[in-house]
Amino acid sequence: MRKVAFASCVGTTIEFYDFFIYATAAALVFPKVFFPALGSTAGTVASFATLSIAFIARPVGSVVFGHFGDRLGRKRSLIMTLLIMGIATTLIGLLPGSATLGVVAPIILVLLRAAQGFAVGGEWAGATLLAAEHSPAGSRGRYAVYPQLGPALGFLLSSLTFLVTGNLFGHTNDMFLNYGWRIPFILSIALVGLGLWARLSVTETPEFERAQAAAGRAGAPRVSPFVDVLRNQPREVLLGAGGITMQYSFFYMGTAYLTSYGTSPAGMGLSRSTVLGLGIFASVMFGVAIIAAGRASDRFGRRAIITTSCVAGLVWSLVLFPLLDLGGVFAFATGLTILLVIFGICFGPVGAFLPELFETRFRYTGAGLTFSLGGVLGGGVVPLVAPALFDAFGGMAVGGMLALTSLGSLICIRTLPETKDRNVADRTTSRSLQHR
Repeated sequence: MRKVAFASCVGTTIEFYDFFIYATAAALVFPKVFFPALGSTAGTVASFATLSIAFIARPVGSVVFGHFGDRLGRKRSLIMTLLIMGIATTLIGLLPGSATLGVVAPIILVLLRAAQGFAVGGEWAGATLLAAEHSPAGSRGRYAVYPQLGPALGFLLSSLTFLVTGNLFGHTNDMFLNYGWRIPFILSIALVGLGLWARLSVTETPEFERAQAAAGRAGAPRVSPFVDVLRNQPREVLLGAGGITMQYSFFYMGTAYLTSYGTSPAGMGLSRSTVLGLGIFASVMFGVAIIAAGRASDRFGRRAIITTSCVAGLVWSLVLFPLLDLGGVFAFATGLTILLVIFGICFGPVGAFLPELFETRFRYTGAGLTFSLGGVLGGGVVPLVAPALFDAFGGMAVGGMLALTSLGSLICIRTLPETKDRNVADRTTSRSLQHR
Protein backbone atom coordinates (compact mmCIF):
# COMPACT_ATOMS: atom_id res chain seq x y z
CA MET A 1 0.00 0.00 0.00
CA ARG A 2 2.92 2.39 0.61
CA LYS A 3 4.13 1.80 -2.94
CA VAL A 4 0.61 2.24 -4.35
CA ALA A 5 0.06 5.37 -2.27
CA PHE A 6 3.33 6.89 -3.51
CA ALA A 7 2.65 6.00 -7.16
CA SER A 8 -0.86 7.45 -7.09
CA CYS A 9 0.24 10.59 -5.25
CA VAL A 10 3.38 11.38 -7.25
CA GLY A 11 1.56 10.91 -10.53
CA THR A 12 -1.33 13.25 -9.72
CA THR A 13 1.11 15.75 -8.18
CA ILE A 14 3.04 15.94 -11.45
CA GLU A 15 -0.13 16.07 -13.54
CA PHE A 16 -1.66 18.83 -11.45
CA TYR A 17 1.63 20.71 -11.15
CA ASP A 18 1.65 20.86 -14.94
CA PHE A 19 -2.02 21.83 -14.94
CA PHE A 20 -1.66 24.58 -12.33
CA ILE A 21 1.48 26.25 -13.59
CA TYR A 22 -0.68 26.95 -16.62
CA ALA A 23 -3.36 28.46 -14.34
CA THR A 24 -0.75 30.62 -12.60
CA ALA A 25 0.73 31.73 -15.91
CA ALA A 26 -2.77 32.44 -17.25
CA ALA A 27 -3.23 34.88 -14.38
CA LEU A 28 0.24 36.49 -14.37
CA VAL A 29 1.75 36.15 -17.83
CA PHE A 30 -0.39 34.98 -20.75
CA PRO A 31 -2.50 38.16 -21.16
CA LYS A 32 0.71 40.06 -21.96
CA VAL A 33 2.59 37.31 -23.83
CA PHE A 34 -0.16 35.82 -26.00
CA PHE A 35 -3.00 38.40 -25.94
CA PRO A 36 -1.33 41.84 -25.68
CA ALA A 37 -3.49 43.43 -28.39
CA LEU A 38 -6.71 42.82 -26.43
CA GLY A 39 -5.90 45.04 -23.46
CA SER A 40 -5.92 44.18 -19.76
CA THR A 41 -9.49 42.99 -19.13
CA ALA A 42 -10.13 41.33 -22.50
CA GLY A 43 -6.66 39.78 -22.41
CA THR A 44 -7.39 38.27 -18.99
CA VAL A 45 -10.74 36.92 -20.22
CA ALA A 46 -9.04 35.39 -23.27
CA SER A 47 -6.32 33.90 -21.08
CA PHE A 48 -8.86 32.26 -18.78
CA ALA A 49 -10.75 31.09 -21.86
CA THR A 50 -7.69 29.02 -22.83
CA LEU A 51 -7.70 27.72 -19.26
CA SER A 52 -11.29 26.59 -19.80
CA ILE A 53 -10.41 24.70 -23.00
CA ALA A 54 -8.88 21.97 -20.86
CA PHE A 55 -12.18 21.34 -19.12
CA ILE A 56 -13.92 20.79 -22.44
CA ALA A 57 -11.20 18.26 -23.36
CA ARG A 58 -11.41 16.50 -19.99
CA PRO A 59 -14.60 14.49 -20.64
CA VAL A 60 -13.13 13.32 -23.95
CA GLY A 61 -10.00 12.18 -22.14
CA SER A 62 -12.03 10.44 -19.46
CA VAL A 63 -13.95 8.46 -22.10
CA VAL A 64 -10.85 7.53 -24.13
CA PHE A 65 -8.57 6.63 -21.23
CA GLY A 66 -11.49 5.18 -19.30
CA HIS A 67 -12.04 2.78 -22.20
CA PHE A 68 -8.40 1.66 -22.12
CA GLY A 69 -8.36 1.60 -18.32
CA ASP A 70 -11.46 -0.57 -18.10
CA ARG A 71 -10.29 -2.86 -20.91
CA LEU A 72 -6.49 -3.02 -20.60
CA GLY A 73 -5.90 -2.00 -16.99
CA ARG A 74 -5.49 1.04 -14.76
CA LYS A 75 -1.68 0.99 -14.89
CA ARG A 76 -1.26 1.17 -18.67
CA SER A 77 -3.72 4.03 -19.03
CA LEU A 78 -1.99 6.02 -16.29
CA ILE A 79 1.37 5.77 -18.04
CA MET A 80 -0.15 7.22 -21.23
CA THR A 81 -1.75 10.15 -19.42
CA LEU A 82 1.53 11.04 -17.71
CA LEU A 83 3.48 11.09 -20.97
CA ILE A 84 0.94 13.23 -22.82
CA MET A 85 0.75 15.76 -20.00
CA GLY A 86 4.55 16.03 -19.67
CA ILE A 87 5.15 16.54 -23.39
CA ALA A 88 2.36 19.14 -23.76
CA THR A 89 3.57 21.12 -20.74
CA THR A 90 7.18 21.20 -21.91
CA LEU A 91 6.12 22.42 -25.36
CA ILE A 92 4.15 25.28 -23.76
CA GLY A 93 7.36 26.38 -22.05
CA LEU A 94 9.12 26.46 -25.43
CA LEU A 95 6.31 28.22 -27.32
CA PRO A 96 7.19 31.72 -28.65
CA GLY A 97 4.72 34.50 -27.89
CA SER A 98 2.53 36.60 -30.16
CA ALA A 99 5.36 39.05 -30.78
CA THR A 100 7.18 36.26 -32.67
CA LEU A 101 4.43 34.04 -34.13
CA GLY A 102 1.50 36.41 -34.26
CA VAL A 103 -1.95 34.82 -34.14
CA VAL A 104 -0.43 31.34 -34.54
CA ALA A 105 0.98 31.48 -30.99
CA PRO A 106 -2.38 31.53 -29.12
CA ILE A 107 -3.74 28.86 -31.50
CA ILE A 108 -0.89 26.50 -30.63
CA LEU A 109 -1.34 27.40 -26.95
CA VAL A 110 -5.00 26.35 -27.12
CA LEU A 111 -4.10 23.01 -28.74
CA LEU A 112 -1.47 22.25 -26.11
CA ARG A 113 -3.88 23.24 -23.35
CA ALA A 114 -6.46 20.88 -24.82
CA ALA A 115 -3.84 18.10 -24.70
CA GLN A 116 -3.31 18.86 -21.00
CA GLY A 117 -7.04 18.59 -20.33
CA PHE A 118 -7.25 15.39 -22.39
CA ALA A 119 -4.54 13.81 -20.23
CA VAL A 120 -5.95 14.97 -16.88
CA GLY A 121 -9.35 13.62 -17.93
CA GLY A 122 -7.89 10.13 -17.78
CA GLU A 123 -5.43 10.73 -14.95
CA TRP A 124 -7.60 11.37 -11.93
CA ALA A 125 -9.88 8.33 -12.21
CA GLY A 126 -7.00 5.95 -12.84
CA ALA A 127 -4.98 7.25 -9.89
CA THR A 128 -7.92 7.08 -7.47
CA LEU A 129 -8.83 3.59 -8.66
CA LEU A 130 -5.23 2.51 -8.19
CA ALA A 131 -5.50 3.53 -4.54
CA ALA A 132 -9.15 2.64 -3.86
CA GLU A 133 -9.07 -0.82 -5.46
CA HIS A 134 -5.91 -1.77 -3.56
CA SER A 135 -7.23 -0.47 -0.22
CA PRO A 136 -8.31 -2.78 2.61
CA ALA A 137 -11.96 -2.70 3.66
CA GLY A 138 -12.83 0.14 6.02
CA SER A 139 -9.78 2.22 5.06
CA ARG A 140 -10.65 3.30 1.54
CA GLY A 141 -11.11 6.94 2.52
CA ARG A 142 -7.73 6.92 4.23
CA TYR A 143 -5.80 5.57 1.25
CA ALA A 144 -7.80 7.34 -1.45
CA VAL A 145 -6.58 10.71 -0.13
CA TYR A 146 -3.10 10.10 -1.58
CA PRO A 147 -4.04 10.82 -5.20
CA GLN A 148 -6.25 13.63 -3.84
CA LEU A 149 -3.14 15.32 -2.44
CA GLY A 150 -1.93 15.87 -6.02
CA PRO A 151 -3.75 19.21 -6.47
CA ALA A 152 -2.49 20.57 -3.13
CA LEU A 153 1.10 19.52 -3.79
CA GLY A 154 0.88 20.61 -7.42
CA PHE A 155 -0.38 24.07 -6.41
CA LEU A 156 2.37 24.34 -3.80
CA LEU A 157 5.06 23.43 -6.34
CA SER A 158 3.65 25.71 -9.02
CA SER A 159 3.50 28.68 -6.63
CA LEU A 160 7.00 27.89 -5.35
CA THR A 161 8.57 27.64 -8.80
CA PHE A 162 6.98 30.90 -9.97
CA LEU A 163 8.08 32.57 -6.73
CA VAL A 164 11.68 31.36 -7.17
CA THR A 165 11.86 32.30 -10.85
CA GLY A 166 10.33 35.70 -10.09
CA ASN A 167 12.96 36.37 -7.44
CA LEU A 168 15.69 35.00 -9.69
CA PHE A 169 14.81 37.45 -12.43
CA GLY A 170 14.21 40.25 -9.97
CA HIS A 171 10.50 40.49 -10.87
CA THR A 172 11.47 42.72 -13.79
CA ASN A 173 8.62 42.46 -16.24
CA ASP A 174 10.70 42.03 -19.38
CA MET A 175 12.92 39.25 -18.03
CA PHE A 176 10.06 37.40 -16.35
CA LEU A 177 7.70 37.75 -19.30
CA ASN A 178 10.36 36.66 -21.82
CA TYR A 179 12.11 33.87 -19.92
CA GLY A 180 11.24 33.41 -16.26
CA TRP A 181 7.74 31.99 -16.65
CA ARG A 182 9.01 29.27 -19.02
CA ILE A 183 11.24 27.54 -16.47
CA PRO A 184 8.44 25.83 -14.45
CA PHE A 185 7.02 24.40 -17.69
CA ILE A 186 10.33 23.06 -18.97
CA LEU A 187 11.22 21.56 -15.57
CA SER A 188 8.15 19.34 -15.71
CA ILE A 189 9.91 16.94 -18.11
CA ALA A 190 12.24 15.90 -15.29
CA LEU A 191 9.29 15.22 -13.00
CA VAL A 192 7.72 12.95 -15.61
CA GLY A 193 10.66 10.56 -15.27
CA LEU A 194 9.97 10.22 -11.54
CA GLY A 195 6.30 9.58 -12.20
CA LEU A 196 7.01 6.91 -14.81
CA TRP A 197 9.38 5.10 -12.47
CA ALA A 198 6.76 5.09 -9.70
CA ARG A 199 3.94 3.83 -11.92
CA LEU A 200 5.96 1.12 -13.62
CA SER A 201 6.81 -0.29 -10.19
CA VAL A 202 3.23 -1.03 -9.06
CA THR A 203 1.01 -3.99 -9.94
CA GLU A 204 -2.43 -3.91 -11.55
CA THR A 205 -5.33 -3.63 -9.10
CA PRO A 206 -6.83 -6.91 -7.84
CA GLU A 207 -10.39 -5.71 -8.52
CA PHE A 208 -9.62 -5.11 -12.20
CA GLU A 209 -8.06 -8.57 -12.52
CA ARG A 210 -11.07 -10.19 -10.83
CA ALA A 211 -13.46 -8.31 -13.13
CA GLN A 212 -11.49 -9.44 -16.18
CA ALA A 213 -11.62 -13.05 -15.01
CA ALA A 214 -15.37 -12.82 -14.36
CA ALA A 215 -15.96 -11.35 -17.81
CA GLY A 216 -14.02 -14.19 -19.39
CA ARG A 217 -16.10 -16.78 -17.56
CA ALA A 218 -19.36 -15.05 -18.57
CA GLY A 219 -18.42 -15.36 -22.25
CA ALA A 220 -20.77 -12.53 -23.32
CA PRO A 221 -19.76 -9.92 -25.93
CA ARG A 222 -18.10 -6.88 -24.38
CA VAL A 223 -19.94 -3.57 -24.47
CA SER A 224 -18.03 -0.26 -24.62
CA PRO A 225 -17.50 0.98 -21.03
CA PHE A 226 -18.84 4.40 -22.06
CA VAL A 227 -22.07 2.90 -23.41
CA ASP A 228 -22.24 0.54 -20.45
CA VAL A 229 -22.06 3.26 -17.80
CA LEU A 230 -24.62 5.48 -19.56
CA ARG A 231 -26.95 2.51 -19.95
CA ASN A 232 -26.72 1.33 -16.35
CA GLN A 233 -25.78 4.30 -14.15
CA PRO A 234 -26.58 7.63 -15.89
CA ARG A 235 -28.11 9.00 -12.69
CA GLU A 236 -24.87 8.56 -10.75
CA VAL A 237 -22.89 10.26 -13.53
CA LEU A 238 -25.12 13.34 -13.65
CA LEU A 239 -25.70 13.74 -9.92
CA GLY A 240 -22.06 13.00 -9.13
CA ALA A 241 -20.93 15.67 -11.61
CA GLY A 242 -23.33 18.17 -10.08
CA GLY A 243 -22.16 17.25 -6.61
CA ILE A 244 -18.53 18.17 -7.32
CA THR A 245 -19.18 21.34 -9.36
CA MET A 246 -18.66 23.41 -6.21
CA GLN A 247 -15.24 21.93 -5.49
CA TYR A 248 -14.00 22.82 -8.97
CA SER A 249 -15.33 26.37 -8.82
CA PHE A 250 -13.72 26.98 -5.44
CA PHE A 251 -10.37 25.52 -6.40
CA TYR A 252 -9.95 27.32 -9.70
CA MET A 253 -11.24 30.56 -8.25
CA GLY A 254 -8.53 30.22 -5.62
CA THR A 255 -5.65 29.07 -7.81
CA ALA A 256 -6.36 31.10 -10.95
CA TYR A 257 -8.82 33.97 -10.48
CA LEU A 258 -7.67 35.14 -7.03
CA THR A 259 -4.04 35.02 -8.19
CA SER A 260 -4.99 37.49 -10.90
CA TYR A 261 -7.28 39.50 -8.60
CA GLY A 262 -4.66 39.75 -5.86
CA THR A 263 -1.94 41.11 -8.16
CA SER A 264 -4.16 43.33 -10.32
CA PRO A 265 -4.17 47.10 -9.62
CA ALA A 266 -7.94 46.99 -10.17
CA GLY A 267 -8.17 44.23 -7.56
CA MET A 268 -6.02 44.22 -4.41
CA GLY A 269 -2.73 45.43 -5.88
CA LEU A 270 -0.52 43.01 -3.94
CA SER A 271 2.93 42.08 -5.17
CA ARG A 272 3.41 38.91 -7.19
CA SER A 273 5.76 37.43 -4.58
CA THR A 274 3.25 38.09 -1.78
CA VAL A 275 0.40 36.39 -3.63
CA LEU A 276 2.54 33.39 -4.57
CA GLY A 277 3.90 33.08 -1.02
CA LEU A 278 0.37 33.10 0.38
CA GLY A 279 -0.55 30.46 -2.21
CA ILE A 280 2.14 28.19 -0.75
CA PHE A 281 0.72 28.62 2.75
CA ALA A 282 -2.84 28.04 1.55
CA SER A 283 -1.84 24.87 -0.30
CA VAL A 284 -0.36 23.41 2.90
CA MET A 285 -3.61 24.04 4.78
CA PHE A 286 -5.50 22.67 1.79
CA GLY A 287 -3.49 19.42 1.97
CA VAL A 288 -4.16 19.08 5.70
CA ALA A 289 -7.90 19.49 5.05
CA ILE A 290 -7.82 16.77 2.35
CA ILE A 291 -6.15 14.26 4.68
CA ALA A 292 -8.44 15.03 7.62
CA ALA A 293 -11.62 14.91 5.53
CA GLY A 294 -10.66 11.68 3.74
CA ARG A 295 -9.94 9.90 7.01
CA ALA A 296 -13.08 11.30 8.64
CA SER A 297 -15.17 9.94 5.77
CA ASP A 298 -14.28 6.37 6.82
CA ARG A 299 -16.01 7.07 10.12
CA PHE A 300 -18.78 9.55 9.36
CA GLY A 301 -19.47 8.77 5.70
CA ARG A 302 -18.48 10.35 2.40
CA ARG A 303 -21.79 12.13 1.92
CA ALA A 304 -21.77 13.74 5.38
CA ILE A 305 -18.31 15.27 4.89
CA ILE A 306 -19.07 16.53 1.37
CA THR A 307 -22.35 18.00 2.63
CA THR A 308 -20.43 19.91 5.30
CA SER A 309 -18.19 21.46 2.65
CA CYS A 310 -21.15 22.49 0.50
CA VAL A 311 -22.86 24.25 3.42
CA ALA A 312 -19.61 25.98 4.41
CA GLY A 313 -19.06 26.96 0.77
CA LEU A 314 -22.52 28.48 0.53
CA VAL A 315 -21.79 30.73 3.51
CA TRP A 316 -18.19 31.60 2.60
CA SER A 317 -19.12 32.55 -0.97
CA LEU A 318 -21.12 35.48 0.40
CA VAL A 319 -18.37 36.50 2.85
CA LEU A 320 -15.37 36.25 0.52
CA PHE A 321 -15.53 39.48 -1.49
CA PRO A 322 -16.63 41.77 1.36
CA LEU A 323 -13.56 40.41 3.18
CA LEU A 324 -11.30 41.03 0.18
CA ASP A 325 -12.69 44.55 -0.14
CA LEU A 326 -11.08 45.35 3.20
CA GLY A 327 -7.73 45.07 1.42
CA GLY A 328 -4.37 43.98 2.74
CA VAL A 329 -2.37 40.79 3.05
CA PHE A 330 -4.38 39.34 5.95
CA ALA A 331 -7.69 39.64 4.11
CA PHE A 332 -6.30 37.97 1.00
CA ALA A 333 -4.59 35.18 2.98
CA THR A 334 -7.76 34.45 4.95
CA GLY A 335 -10.01 34.49 1.89
CA LEU A 336 -7.75 32.25 -0.18
CA THR A 337 -6.95 29.79 2.62
CA ILE A 338 -10.54 29.23 3.75
CA LEU A 339 -11.66 28.92 0.12
CA LEU A 340 -9.14 26.11 -0.48
CA VAL A 341 -9.77 24.45 2.89
CA ILE A 342 -13.50 24.21 2.10
CA PHE A 343 -12.58 22.66 -1.23
CA GLY A 344 -10.22 20.24 0.54
CA ILE A 345 -13.01 19.07 2.84
CA CYS A 346 -15.03 18.15 -0.23
CA PHE A 347 -12.12 16.78 -2.25
CA GLY A 348 -10.77 14.43 0.43
CA PRO A 349 -13.72 11.96 0.39
CA VAL A 350 -14.32 12.25 -3.39
CA GLY A 351 -11.38 9.93 -4.14
CA ALA A 352 -13.29 7.09 -2.48
CA PHE A 353 -16.84 8.30 -3.12
CA LEU A 354 -16.86 8.35 -6.93
CA PRO A 355 -15.18 4.94 -7.43
CA GLU A 356 -17.60 3.42 -4.92
CA LEU A 357 -20.57 4.65 -6.96
CA PHE A 358 -19.74 2.57 -10.04
CA GLU A 359 -19.41 -1.10 -10.98
CA THR A 360 -15.94 -2.45 -11.61
CA ARG A 361 -16.26 -3.13 -15.32
CA PHE A 362 -16.85 0.55 -16.15
CA ARG A 363 -15.57 2.17 -12.94
CA TYR A 364 -12.66 3.97 -14.62
CA THR A 365 -14.96 5.46 -17.26
CA GLY A 366 -17.77 6.27 -14.83
CA ALA A 367 -15.64 7.93 -12.16
CA GLY A 368 -13.53 9.81 -14.73
CA LEU A 369 -16.51 11.01 -16.75
CA THR A 370 -18.30 12.21 -13.61
CA PHE A 371 -15.21 14.03 -12.38
CA SER A 372 -14.61 15.66 -15.77
CA LEU A 373 -18.20 16.77 -16.33
CA GLY A 374 -18.14 18.48 -12.94
CA GLY A 375 -15.05 20.30 -14.12
CA VAL A 376 -16.74 21.67 -17.24
CA LEU A 377 -19.12 23.79 -15.16
CA GLY A 378 -17.14 24.41 -12.00
CA GLY A 379 -13.63 24.73 -13.43
CA GLY A 380 -14.37 25.74 -16.99
CA VAL A 381 -17.29 28.17 -16.87
CA VAL A 382 -16.85 29.83 -13.46
CA PRO A 383 -13.27 31.19 -13.86
CA LEU A 384 -14.16 32.30 -17.40
CA VAL A 385 -17.26 34.22 -16.35
CA ALA A 386 -15.83 35.67 -13.11
CA PRO A 387 -13.67 38.52 -14.60
CA ALA A 388 -16.49 39.85 -16.78
CA LEU A 389 -19.01 39.43 -13.95
CA PHE A 390 -16.73 41.35 -11.57
CA ASP A 391 -16.22 44.20 -14.04
CA ALA A 392 -19.97 44.52 -14.66
CA PHE A 393 -21.46 44.00 -11.18
CA GLY A 394 -18.65 43.79 -8.62
CA GLY A 395 -17.34 41.12 -6.27
CA MET A 396 -20.67 40.20 -4.68
CA ALA A 397 -21.91 39.00 -8.07
CA VAL A 398 -18.98 36.58 -8.24
CA GLY A 399 -19.72 35.49 -4.68
CA GLY A 400 -23.36 34.93 -5.59
CA MET A 401 -22.30 32.72 -8.49
CA LEU A 402 -20.14 30.63 -6.13
CA ALA A 403 -23.05 30.38 -3.68
CA LEU A 404 -25.32 29.04 -6.41
CA THR A 405 -22.79 26.34 -7.35
CA SER A 406 -22.54 25.36 -3.66
CA LEU A 407 -26.32 25.08 -3.38
CA GLY A 408 -26.57 23.01 -6.55
CA SER A 409 -23.83 20.65 -5.37
CA LEU A 410 -25.52 20.30 -1.99
CA ILE A 411 -28.79 19.22 -3.60
CA CYS A 412 -27.05 16.67 -5.84
CA ILE A 413 -24.98 15.15 -3.02
CA ARG A 414 -27.99 14.76 -0.76
CA THR A 415 -29.76 12.90 -3.58
CA LEU A 416 -26.96 10.30 -3.91
CA PRO A 417 -26.60 7.35 -1.51
CA GLU A 418 -23.90 6.87 1.12
CA THR A 419 -21.14 4.55 -0.13
CA LYS A 420 -18.57 4.11 2.66
CA ASP A 421 -19.73 0.60 3.60
CA ARG A 422 -19.80 -0.71 0.04
CA ASN A 423 -17.35 -3.40 -0.95
CA VAL A 424 -15.98 -2.43 -4.35
CA ALA A 425 -15.67 -6.10 -5.25
CA ASP A 426 -19.44 -6.46 -4.81
CA ARG A 427 -20.05 -3.80 -7.44
CA THR A 428 -19.59 -6.44 -10.15
CA THR A 429 -22.81 -8.36 -9.63
CA SER A 430 -24.36 -11.29 -11.42
CA ARG A 431 -27.07 -8.88 -12.61
CA SER A 432 -24.50 -6.59 -14.22
CA LEU A 433 -22.75 -9.53 -15.89
CA GLN A 434 -26.05 -10.51 -17.48
CA HIS A 435 -26.28 -7.03 -19.02
CA ARG A 436 -23.07 -7.79 -20.86
